[in-house]
Amino acid sequence: MAKVYWPYFDPEYENLSTRINPPSVSIDNTSCKECTLVKVDSMNKPGILLEVVQVLTDLDLTITKAYISSDGGWFMDVFHVTDQQGNKVTDSKTIDYIEKVLGPKGYASASQNTWPGKRVGVHSLGDHTSIEIIARDRPGLLSEVSAVLADLHFNVVAAEAWTHNRRIACVLYVNDNETSRAVDDPERLSTMEEQLNLVLRGCEQEDEKVARTCLSIGSTHVDRRLHQMLFADRDYEAVTKVDGSVPKITIENCEEKGYSVVNVSCEDRPKLMFDIVCTLTDMQYIVFHATITSSGPHASQEYFIRHKDGCTLDSEGEKERVIKCLEAAIHRRVSEGWSLELCAKDRVGLLSEVTRILREHGLSVTRAGVTTVGEQAVNVFYVRDASGNPVDVKTIEALRGEIGHSMMINVKNKVPSKRWKEEGQAGTGRGWAKTSFFFGNLLEKLLP
Repeated sequence: MAKVYWPYFDPEYENLSTRINPPSVSIDNTSCKECTLVKVDSMNKPGILLEVVQVLTDLDLTITKAYISSDGGWFMDVFHVTDQQGNKVTDSKTIDYIEKVLGPKGYASASQNTWPGKRVGVHSLGDHTSIEIIARDRPGLLSEVSAVLADLHFNVVAAEAWTHNRRIACVLYVNDNETSRAVDDPERLSTMEEQLNLVLRGCEQEDEKVARTCLSIGSTHVDRRLHQMLFADRDYEAVTKVDGSVPKITIENCEEKGYSVVNVSCEDRPKLMFDIVCTLTDMQYIVFHATITSSGPHASQEYFIRHKDGCTLDSEGEKERVIKCLEAAIHRRVSEGWSLELCAKDRVGLLSEVTRILREHGLSVTRAGVTTVGEQAVNVFYVRDASGNPVDVKTIEALRGEIGHSMMINVKNKVPSKRWKEEGQAGTGRGWAKTSFFFGNLLEKLLP
């Protein structure tokens, strides 16, 4: 690979420069009629772009355009954002939160200031223990996992699961159903881990790649952690049928500037930029410049990158690997078809009960989110039939009839991209079921 060199900067000098030139963020609601402009200026540092995008997407804001420039020692970004209804961001608490987290007081530790429900780790939710699961997906698996936890008197407070290329990655927050405290008994945790591994591996216990359960450590954004788990599991190597259109990704070299240029053209959707930037960052690539645009149902994203060692992508093998990883990152969050949003009073075994009912109706969960706010539990499931095909309307109606008497149920069908175009709603985030499951209304509690 061609290597590009740049001057060495003393870390102490960089810290001094940051103190002299603190980061600034401005929210502009006057320059554009259709969206809010979020402008961020700061000293450059590794991972800074992902931190900013993570804050905006955790607020369920849709990034319609973005202009990124971080060459040299300074980072300057402009994001055009809207809320989920396609309107400007006018809520004062949301604006205050953005300015607080990305501004001088909060920006230095922005990675630690994400929504509490968006972080993975034993200490991330205080009185909860975090469990990570990676396994071969099969119909009814989530039901079996939740049943094991219920039998062992673990209460699932929050969870998120993604499936891709016949693999499933899941992060669950649990506590003791009697004390509502984190479980720290080594013997009890060991028993839980052993039983979960037996369920996950099923009859293929000799295959080491089939399943793995572990207690997570540290504190990582949940969506990023799910990407990392599936990436480490090499889900990008399998070739299977995917939902939605196939993205077009090309990589070229800009020799005069010493960059590799990644172009992504695909159907637009919420959190698309986060998924791409997250993958590039975890693959150790640095984004120096980028341009993000959305036009109707279509998104076009261009990234000027180098590896962290200063190298560009010159070998065809490396380019092909990056393309496959980006394709996988784009597809992991795509879920065509029916989504079920269930709301009920929280109780031990609720997740086990709901997933059992889904299984009995022949439904397979392709993506799931579980959260608890106060005494209310909110579960969101994207479902297919056991063969991976769209679910028949009669099955959905039968399901609604069975569980509608005991909990609130909202059924949505993600409309195909053709109808999005006809209805003129693509690119705004409208027409999609909510894609951020964790504590979307915590803003009211976090900010006075």
